[in-house]
Amino acid sequence: MRAPAWLPQPVRRALRVVRRYWRVIALRLERYTTPVRRSWRRSLQVRVVTLTLVASSLLVGTFGWFIADRSADILLNRAQDEVAASVTRKVDWAAQQLSVHPQAYDAGLPATISDTANALYDGEQAGDTGTLVSLRAEHFSALRPQTIPTVDTTELITPELIHTVADDAKVAWQIRTAEVDGRLTKYLVFGSPVPAQFGHLELYYMVPLTTENAAANQIRTMVLVTGLALVILLGVVAGLVTRLVVTPVRVAARTAQRLSAGLLDQRMRVDGEDDLAMLAAAFNQMAANLQRQIVRLEEMSRLQRRFTSDVSHELRTPLTTVRMAADLIFSEREDFDPAVARSAELLQAELDRFEGLLTDLLEISRFDAGFAALDAEHTDLVPIVQRVTERLTGLAERVGVELELRLPDSPVIAEVDPRRVERVLRNLVGNAVEHGEARPVQITMATDDAAVAITVRDHGIGLKPGEERLVFNRFWRADPSRARQTGGTGLGLSISAEDARLHGGWLEAWGSPGEGAQFRLTLPVRAGDRLVAAPLPLIPRDRTAEVS
Repeated sequence: MRAPAWLPQPVRRALRVVRRYWRVIALRLERYTTPVRRSWRRSLQVRVVTLTLVASSLLVGTFGWFIADRSADILLNRAQDEVAASVTRKVDWAAQQLSVHPQAYDAGLPATISDTANALYDGEQAGDTGTLVSLRAEHFSALRPQTIPTVDTTELITPELIHTVADDAKVAWQIRTAEVDGRLTKYLVFGSPVPAQFGHLELYYMVPLTTENAAANQIRTMVLVTGLALVILLGVVAGLVTRLVVTPVRVAARTAQRLSAGLLDQRMRVDGEDDLAMLAAAFNQMAANLQRQIVRLEEMSRLQRRFTSDVSHELRTPLTTVRMAADLIFSEREDFDPAVARSAELLQAELDRFEGLLTDLLEISRFDAGFAALDAEHTDLVPIVQRVTERLTGLAERVGVELELRLPDSPVIAEVDPRRVERVLRNLVGNAVEHGEARPVQITMATDDAAVAITVRDHGIGLKPGEERLVFNRFWRADPSRARQTGGTGLGLSISAEDARLHGGWLEAWGSPGEGAQFRLTLPVRAGDRLVAAPLPLIPRDRTAEVS
């Protein structure tokens, strides 16, 4: 996508650079993520272990966060209780010290405040590090605040806390983080009014939460390490458990692949008596039954092919004798009685049909036995189509069907077996003439670099839904009661489909009741090439135009 022309040249140049780098990054991401996506699609074990890790991480993370949060709350509540009790004792002691001054303007009151602050710090807090004590008189500007040790407590004693303690005369606390003596420390700040005869002062007691923070961090670290170890352990357990289940499934899949490849003696190993062992035993039983059925069907198929081939060959000799006698009778039919002459003509026609049936049966038996060979050579297909059309012109004229050829002007050369291609076209055009209902039949040919396609389109009775697959079955007829003009055997389309497959091509059918049918033969230009597409559509263009 190009940048809009109205953007400045530097912006467009920058966008081109960004697109170039984004394309490179996308290609690299695709290269690295493709194996991951392939493993996710193909491996049940990977999906189970991944889902187990995700679910256990969420569960353990939530539980660990809850434990760490509750532990921190417990430590903080304990510190609050201890500090609150200590503040209560300090307030009582400070009130006793200030009780000797009935007025705020006594000369000795500042000294008493200083001595009380020092005593509160040195008395109960000796040995503590970081604890701060501040004694203030917010309502008496002449009395200076005393903070032990002398540090800036502006960030610790906030105006909100001062208002609550000094103005509302209530006990209040808050947690503040401030930089004291060059170190950033979290403090628990308690404030309480100290009653005196002239009013009240305010005592602020500030205790660092260093120990509690260290304990909370240690608990979080322990919970994190334990959670990670638990998640990894769950992943390993899930992998081992899944492996126990997936391994027999993989073995069954590989065994099934070998069975489908024709190795019918493959079996799974049965260990123990659990569910997996029952699965392996059931699979082996199924494989044994399939092997017996396949062997039996192969034997029956072999006997059937042999029977068909033997019968076809054995019938050749009497057929030849009967053919010689029938030809002699047919040649002398003009000297016979009209009824006898008609019988001679019927005998000749039925012998032709019988001989065609034997020929088709022999061809089918060669396909079934795998003896059919492709005698491919470079051939121009246009004369073949013209030759088939000329030979069926007489039949088409008798039933009132017009054959329309739509062939390329230039030769269409392909590597095919001309005898088999001509047989396929003869069957397709003959069926179209037979079912054409006295309407035109179009034979169309087109080619490209890889394939040649020939379609035969009639406008007769057509095919019902699903019959486009049945027409290639042996001895199948759409309407067995219809009178036949060509004397077909019911094997023509089946042999044609085998001829197309022998070329590596396709023979497909389309039909609609009352709108006719179309058959498409697609062959590769070069023998052995794989077909991808056909130069002609299977559904007729006139039908496509009506639908659209």
